Amino acid sequence: MSVAGVIVDDQGRALLIQRRDNGRWEPPGGILEREETIPEALQREVLEETGIKITVPATLTGVYKNMTGLIVSLVFRCEADKGTPTTGTETRALRWATREEVSELADEAYAIRVLDALDATSPPAVRAHDGVKLV
Repeated sequence: MSVAGVIVDDQGRALLIQRRDNGRWEPPGGILEREETIPEALQREVLEETGIKITVPATLTGVYKNMTGLIVSLVFRCEADKGTPTTGTETRALRWATREEVSELADEAYAIRVLDALDATSPPAVRAHDGVKLV
């Protein structure tokens, strides 16, 4: 299981990271460690990849299953508590992106997570993808 956090600024833009390992743009996040709760993993992953500490609880905005990789990801809309966006060992670049830029930068499977978080509909979205495209 993995978690991802979509931090939204006061202009309605989402913070995206560009991963060092594959160059793809996506929201910060990653795999839960065995001893972690979901909120702890969310806070850790966002902090490691962006330098920003988020407030919890965050709002669940979607559940996504990678049908190829068999990973379920929980995505949350987050509020920044403190910190300045900075790159790290896993992050090549960071960027505040508008809805249109999210769709241009990120693969469909990741862009939809950010767009769902920006829309913050209730109940949360439940979607499936193949790692790149929605299925």
